[in-house]
Amino acid sequence: MNPRLEQLYRNLSVHATADREHEAAIELLLLVMVADHHITDGEMDVIRVISDDSGFETATFSFDQYLGPAMAKVREAIGSDSVEILLDQIDERITNTVLRQSLFSAARDVANADHEIVPDEESLLGQVAARFG
Repeated sequence: MNPRLEQLYRNLSVHATADREHEAAIELLLLVMVADHHITDGEMDVIRVISDDSGFETATFSFDQYLGPAMAKVREAIGSDSVEILLDQIDERITNTVLRQSLFSAARDVANADHEIVPDEESLLGQVAARFG
């Protein structure tokens, strides 16, 4: 492949990787939601809107079907103090540069949905900004 084309397409998700990236993005947003140990309908609504607006819903990916497994993964990471490991896994799966660049803003929207950002959320947002911002 032409090196210039390879450079352009290297970070674009293809159909085979898009579902993995969408799963990782949902996990990240749920992690932000759960960081303050308080879940609100507003936060969940923001995540659902982000998923819808980003075109995550496809024939092979459903937000509603992935919500349970993603929430279990997030709660396990928080409960076992392995949030950094989960962030590493999320970071590895998201290669689409457009999605990567939009994640900090999306995470901030989730954190602001309940109109209060507590220190745990602020710390997590800092980590998200460093990785995706």
